[in-house]
Amino acid sequence: MAGVRRSVIALLAALLVVLLSAPPALASDRGEPTDLVPRDGAYFGSILDWSRDNVADQAERLGAPSAVYQRDVSYPLTDTEKGYLAGFFDQTAAAGAISVVAVNPTVPLAELDRVDAEAFVDALDRIARPTGAPLYLSFAPDMNTTWVGWGQRPDEYRAAFTLFADVVHERLPDAALVWSPFWGGDYPFAATSTPAPAGTDTDGDGALTSADDPYAPYYPGDSAVDAVGLSLYFDETGGVEARNVVPDPDAFVSRLTGADESGTPDFAGVYSSPDRPLLIETAAFYSASVGGASELEVKSAWWRQIEGAVASGLLPSLAAVIWEDTATTRGVVGETVIDWSVTLSSDAVRTAFVSDLRSSDLVLGPVREPSGSSAVSTPVEGWAGWIVVAVVVALIAGLVIFATRGSARAQRLRYAGSPSRDARIDLLRGLAIVFVVVNHLGLASYLQIGTQEFLGVVSGAELFVLLSGAVLGLVYRPKLVSGGIGEVVIRTAGRSWKLYRTALVVVVLIFFLSLLPFLNGRAVTTFTDQGTGAAGTGATGRVYDLYAGADRLLQYPVDPQVVIDFLLLRMGPWQFNVMGLYVVLLLISPLVLWALGRRWWPWVLGASLALYVVGHVTRFRLVPAQFEDSFPLLVWQLLFVVGMVAGFHRREILAWFATRAGRVALIAIVAVAVALMLFSWNNPYAPAPGDPRLALISDNTFRGVYGALFERTYLAPGRLMNVLVLVVALYALLTTFWKPIAAVAGGFLIPLGQSTLYVFVMHVFFALAVASIPFLTRGDLLLDTLANVVVLALLWVMVRTRFLFAVVPR
Repeated sequence: MAGVRRSVIALLAALLVVLLSAPPALASDRGEPTDLVPRDGAYFGSILDWSRDNVADQAERLGAPSAVYQRDVSYPLTDTEKGYLAGFFDQTAAAGAISVVAVNPTVPLAELDRVDAEAFVDALDRIARPTGAPLYLSFAPDMNTTWVGWGQRPDEYRAAFTLFADVVHERLPDAALVWSPFWGGDYPFAATSTPAPAGTDTDGDGALTSADDPYAPYYPGDSAVDAVGLSLYFDETGGVEARNVVPDPDAFVSRLTGADESGTPDFAGVYSSPDRPLLIETAAFYSASVGGASELEVKSAWWRQIEGAVASGLLPSLAAVIWEDTATTRGVVGETVIDWSVTLSSDAVRTAFVSDLRSSDLVLGPVREPSGSSAVSTPVEGWAGWIVVAVVVALIAGLVIFATRGSARAQRLRYAGSPSRDARIDLLRGLAIVFVVVNHLGLASYLQIGTQEFLGVVSGAELFVLLSGAVLGLVYRPKLVSGGIGEVVIRTAGRSWKLYRTALVVVVLIFFLSLLPFLNGRAVTTFTDQGTGAAGTGATGRVYDLYAGADRLLQYPVDPQVVIDFLLLRMGPWQFNVMGLYVVLLLISPLVLWALGRRWWPWVLGASLALYVVGHVTRFRLVPAQFEDSFPLLVWQLLFVVGMVAGFHRREILAWFATRAGRVALIAIVAVAVALMLFSWNNPYAPAPGDPRLALISDNTFRGVYGALFERTYLAPGRLMNVLVLVVALYALLTTFWKPIAAVAGGFLIPLGQSTLYVFVMHVFFALAVASIPFLTRGDLLLDTLANVVVLALLWVMVRTRFLFAVVPR
């Protein structure tokens, strides 16, 4: 043990030297911002798929960075989004580009007060200040539509905009506040006329129809608005029929100025001026899955109209054209995948676009002096980074050598638990549930740094599912032998029914708790897409209402559809939706156990792998439940089944690893697990401020490899391999060094691991409580860490005292 202690001390000393030698993040006052309006022409801007694309990669495709980049954020601003936003400002500053932040309210407009606005603006100022980024703020864009939560509420919107504008003008004077509706050609964006919401009936007929003004009711006034924007996409589908259509000549200018057949007002002439610049968000609809004109014909016709309008001087106030350069946005047109992009599509389109762009009056970046990155994380690079790698590798190698020597001292440290219950699996499950709880609380803490893909490109969810399957196989093998398949079916069906009832109770209870005014229910009833869900990476930043339509449960008579939605688990808190996956997996587990009992494990694994491939390739949803968005059944069943097979054959697997070939394979597995852990330490995303990370792999390279091999929702092959080798490596570590590890962490993790289901159920209510405590939303690292520790301690005490064990399943 002395050698191990010396290795640990050496590692900590090296890390201390690295951290002390790393250059501190620079904090400087915001300098004079670059003019947000170009001297000539108009800026070319881009909206990227920020979950997998970045400024540097797009700049390589364009030959230069865009002059403007836009990103959505939620309001109020979450701790997670603060990290994303800081990274966004780093990228735009490094490219010498202008930032546009689209502010999307996640609570009703009437509930947003000055305190919310001040908190948002102050946080934004702190994040943007190191980069000195020129900044546009677009508050609640597309407010005249039906597809945003703040849509078609003009009175509430104007009041919220004005309040927000007052705070911005007081506290962030370098920012320009943008009012940005959606083009009104299809206003009011409904198939039939509807009763007019307050303030929308401009023609006095009592109904909201196409005859009403789509802009005027929503305009907050000249004193509040610094710039105007308009979402003007060429899309002839009408939200119904997907068609690839070439735009009519001059469609762009005529729609913007009201000269087309739609009867819309002259937006550019009425609302923009030399003192109030105009920003256009745009793209042209194209889908490869439908017929019609070619991609090049559709998109080139649209971008050339825009370039012609800029060159003609017809729109003197036009400051920027911001193109949605994404390739995977899912529209509401059935299952059609819309490709809006100009640099991610075919080579012919990209080449033609870049050629036309270079000869146009659209201005590319950089438009200000590019700055160095002021990353939220603390990068450890160069020789310091390689020292960290060397120390980690040396430490692991020392542990492997110590374990394989077979000395009496090493034997005394090994696992010698009861064969009826594997405490190693309990400890691993305890570790997995700690990861889940910390990540679901969403606080920027030191624990978040240590649990957010720290041991590899693996989250607590993958460990949780795999280990749950292992426990099932381990427990039910003797029951299958003693009681036959009948007993197994009865027990697993009963367990599945109990979990289903529990899920329904939690889902309904959370809904009613979220109605209480002193609780921040939106923390559990809404979800901000990070691009990993079923809607695709193009949905990054979109806020989903996970209880959409649930208020119909309070009506009389109750709408039967809402009851069906609850029964099918189509609603529920995002922190809890994996429960539906367990319900289904338990129902199919007897079939797997029966096949394993007949020694058909190769066929079981083969069939499970085939289903994984089908799910991974087709993205097919097998059941109409919410969990399919985050845990697609066809894909995630593989982890559960592999766990069942491993648990069922635990004795045989351990015996094989004791052979010479097994020991060689185990050393190789440990090496791969360590390599993947070190790879994950290069992740440029920082889960909390000051997160130390390796910087031995460029950000672009890391993102490219991560996006291709480690995508989470559909368990890309790299992530799947990582979770398997990590569990084997950790199990080997626990087997070899059980006594010291159990002495340090066993008393805390093992009880949690033996009651993971109970902890998982109860942690949802803690997530709601934590989100409702105002001082825990400020991003204070120490305070948030303390909150995490308190929640975990309370859960441990509840397990030890068996609190509500008679009610909540374990």
